[in-house]
Amino acid sequence: MSEAAVTLRDDIRHDWTVDEIRAIHDGPLMDLVFRAATIHRRYNDPADIQRASLLSIKTGGCPEDCGYCSQSAHHKETGLARQRLMPVETVLNEAAAAKAAGATRFCMGAAWRQPKDGPEFDAVLSMVRGVRGLGMEACVTLGMLTASQAERLAEAGLTAYNHNLDTGPDYYDKVVSTRTYDDRLTTLERVRAAGIGVCCGGIIGLGEEVSDRAAMLHVLANHAPHPESVPINALAPVAGTPLGDAATPVDPFDMVRMCATARIVMPRSRVRLSAGRRGLSREAQTLCFLAGANSIFYGERLLTTANAEEDADAALLAELGIRVAEPVMEAAE
Repeated sequence: MSEAAVTLRDDIRHDWTVDEIRAIHDGPLMDLVFRAATIHRRYNDPADIQRASLLSIKTGGCPEDCGYCSQSAHHKETGLARQRLMPVETVLNEAAAAKAAGATRFCMGAAWRQPKDGPEFDAVLSMVRGVRGLGMEACVTLGMLTASQAERLAEAGLTAYNHNLDTGPDYYDKVVSTRTYDDRLTTLERVRAAGIGVCCGGIIGLGEEVSDRAAMLHVLANHAPHPESVPINALAPVAGTPLGDAATPVDPFDMVRMCATARIVMPRSRVRLSAGRRGLSREAQTLCFLAGANSIFYGERLLTTANAEEDADAALLAELGIRVAEPVMEAAE
């Protein structure tokens, strides 16, 4: 019996093994997509694809050495200009414009290892309150958090905190050396304990093996509850970074496989088709949606890298008959 024909369980699992996830990922592509699409329709509305907008509110100068990131202070040849934290009013104007363009979630990223308590963190709290006041979901990514910082973000009304694992635990130190995998997991625990939704995924195309991709999904799928959002990113090489010379683009079918596998093991999570989408054809994006991806970042930039154009996105979604989703606040399960 093929994987596609396996009877779906009524419960959502948190006891996946890496071998199970690898077997799902590596199965015949058509069966994989069919199984993912079936599960997706069981737990989600397939016509509901959320549009999110992402803004870099503080750019460059990060002390971390992530091999893919243009914002690292270690990678001085990227030519990226540092920018201080944006004024609250400017950020809220950007959020209002994103809402007018159809976004229901506004994500704000600051290039910090960890925010310091004080005026800048207070400003971020004001940004969160302002975005929520616009009737939008608010998400931030600020690096590692203390428990008290997570609690203050929750009090401000933060919907979700983004803190990606990037890859599997065994490959992580090949990507970044200035923090550990456990550092990431600790922040995720603090976010969840504060009652904030978790947005956590990874990047493919970092030089990792398929086993590392399966291992990353294994970590996420065995969290209870599952992350509300799971971004699936493809490496967008940036000149001047250690991974800037990556010669082989990520195969679009690899993105489809990752979206489908994430959907199968985390049925109710938002699977966010994120960085690298600009390199996917309309047909490849559609296959990702069929396989369970149900969110995109909407706008011309993702922090410091180019994204698909808004007009092209709107045209594709309209052609597919996709409606703009209302904000969804509940947990993935």
